[in-house]
Amino acid sequence: MQQELFELEPVCDICGIDEAGRGPLAGPVCAAAVVLPDDFDTTLLGDSKKLTEKRRQVAEAYIKSHATAWAVSWASAKEIDELNILRATMLAMQRAYAKVAALTTVAIVLVDGNQTPDLPCPCQAIVKGDAKIYEIMAASILAKTARDRFMEYADKRWPDYGFSRHKGYPSEMHRAACERFGPCPIHRLTFHGVLASSRTSDETLR
Repeated sequence: MQQELFELEPVCDICGIDEAGRGPLAGPVCAAAVVLPDDFDTTLLGDSKKLTEKRRQVAEAYIKSHATAWAVSWASAKEIDELNILRATMLAMQRAYAKVAALTTVAIVLVDGNQTPDLPCPCQAIVKGDAKIYEIMAASILAKTARDRFMEYADKRWPDYGFSRHKGYPSEMHRAACERFGPCPIHRLTFHGVLASSRTSDETLR
C-alpha cells in the first residue's frame, strides 16, 4: 500500500509525522516524528484514535525501543494564540523533524493530512495517512500518548476543568468549566468558547 502512494526507490529512510491536539480549547499541540527499521513489527500499529488506551501504551513502548529514531515536540498554547493553530502545528512538526534528522538520515517525510511543514527535504502530505502509512501511524501514537499524558498532569495542576476526562477538547463539561472559572494558563485564549465568561479575572490567569 505504501509504495502506491509515492515513488521512491528504494523505499527507506521514511520519516512519518503526525500531530495531536489541534482541536482542543486548552493545552499544547504535540507533533511526533518517527523513522522505522525494515524489521519493525507493524502488527502493533494502527490509527491512534481507533486504538484503546492500553494498546496505544503498548505500541508507544515498542516504538520507542525499536524505532530507528523518534522525537516528540510541542507548540504551547501561547504560541498557538500568537501564530494560529495551523502555524503552531507546523512549528511543532518542524521541531520534531529536526530532532529526528539529527539522529538519522531522512530521505522523505510523509505527513498526515493535506498540508506540510517547510522542511529541508522532500515532504508529502497523505490524507488519512495515520490509517495507511506505518511511520505516520507510529508518529500518531507517540503524539497522542504524549499529549494525553500532559493533559493528565494538567488535570492535577488545574483540577476544576476535568482535563483528564476530555483532554482539553470542547466537551460540554469543559465549556461549562470555562464559563464558570474562566481560562487557566494553558487555555488557548483565541479559541471560541474559552473567553465566553464575563467572570474572567486576572487571578484566573495566574
